[in-house]
Amino acid sequence: MHSSPPAGDDVLEGALDLALGQLAANLRRFTERFPDDTTTANHYTLRRYEDHPAGVNAGWTSGFWTGMLWMAYELTGATAFRQAAASQLPSFAWRLEQDIQVDHHDLGFLYMPSAVAAWRITGETAPHRMALQAADRLMRRYLPGAGIIQAWGDLDDPAQRGRIIIDCLMNLPLLHWASAQSGDGRYREAALSHLRQSRKYLVRPDHSSFHTYHFDPVTGDALGGSTAQGASDDSCWARGQAWGIYGFALNHRHAPELGLLDIACAQADYFLARLPEHGIAYWDLAYGDGSGEPWDSSASAIAACGLLEVCALLPEGALHARYRAAALHLLGSLARRCAARQPDSDALLLHGVYSKPHGQGIDEASLWGDFFYLEALARVTRGWTSYW
Repeated sequence: MHSSPPAGDDVLEGALDLALGQLAANLRRFTERFPDDTTTANHYTLRRYEDHPAGVNAGWTSGFWTGMLWMAYELTGATAFRQAAASQLPSFAWRLEQDIQVDHHDLGFLYMPSAVAAWRITGETAPHRMALQAADRLMRRYLPGAGIIQAWGDLDDPAQRGRIIIDCLMNLPLLHWASAQSGDGRYREAALSHLRQSRKYLVRPDHSSFHTYHFDPVTGDALGGSTAQGASDDSCWARGQAWGIYGFALNHRHAPELGLLDIACAQADYFLARLPEHGIAYWDLAYGDGSGEPWDSSASAIAACGLLEVCALLPEGALHARYRAAALHLLGSLARRCAARQPDSDALLLHGVYSKPHGQGIDEASLWGDFFYLEALARVTRGWTSYW
C-alpha cells in the first residue's frame, strides 16, 4: 500500500455525523424490526425467515443492527437510540428459547453487540443472563477431540464436521467474557484451544489466511484448508484476513501468552501490502486495480478496527505510528469513497461484498460493514471502547 496523508479530524468527524444521521433516519423503519444482511440497490429491506413476520430477528448479522444503536446512544446520549436497542433485546432471548438459527458459531456476533453491550450500558441482569446462555450455546459446538468450535452445520453433518473458519476468532471474546463473569474456566479453555488450532492452521507461512480449515472431529488430525467465500482455496479472502487481524488482536487481550499480537501484526502487514493506493480492499487480495473485480469496503472497515486494536496493545513507537497511520488512511478513504447518504442509500458504508462466489450482496452495503465502519469512527474520534 502506498502512503498518503491521513484523514483530518474534520473528515472523520463529518463522517461520524453523517453515519449517525443515517442510523437515526432508519429508526423510522427498523425499531423492533431487523434489516436484512445486505442492502438491495443500496437500501435495506426487512429480514425474512420462514413464515415469521417480516423484520424477524434471524440470521447471524442482526446483532450488528442492535449494536449500532447501542453505540449511537453512547456517542450521542439520544434516548431514541437507547429505547430502540432495548426494545430489540426480547427477540434475542426469544431466539435462544425457540432455537431460532442459533446452531452456528456466530453467537458472539449476535450477543456481544446486543446483550453484552446492554449489560455494559444498563447494568441490568437480564442481558447478562442472556449472554451467558448464548455462551452455553456456543460451547455445544466445541469438539474436544479436535479442540475446535465447529463453525457451521449440524454436528453430525459429514460435510461440516470439524470445520473452523477464521471469522470465529471474533466470537471467542464471548467465551472469555463468560469465563470471567461466571468463574467457570471451561469457556476460556475452549477458546484457548480453538485459538491454538487457528494460530497453527488458519495462518499460512506467508501470514495470509485460509478462510476455513478441516479437522478430524474425533482425532483432531489436520485435514486441510479451503475457502467458502474466497476466490480459491489458496487465495486470501480479504474479509477473512481482516477478521484475522482484528480477531487475533482482540484475543491477545485475553491470552497474551499465545503470542497472538505478533500474528495480528503479520496478518496486517500482508493485508496492507496488497491494498490499492486508495486503501479499499478488493473482495479477495488476489485482485487489484484493473482486475474488474468489486471492492469489499467491509474488509477495510474491519481491518481499520483491527489496526486500532493493535495500536491499543503496542507501546508508543515506530510500529504503533505506522499502524495508526494505516488505520486512518483506510478510514479516511472509506469516508471519502464509500460513505452512504440519504436518499440514495439508507446504509452507512457502500461498496461491500457478502459472497462473490455465491452471487450475494455484490456492490452492496452490509450490516457488518456498517457496524465496523461506525466502530472505527467512534474509536478514532471519541476514544470509544468496543463491545468485543
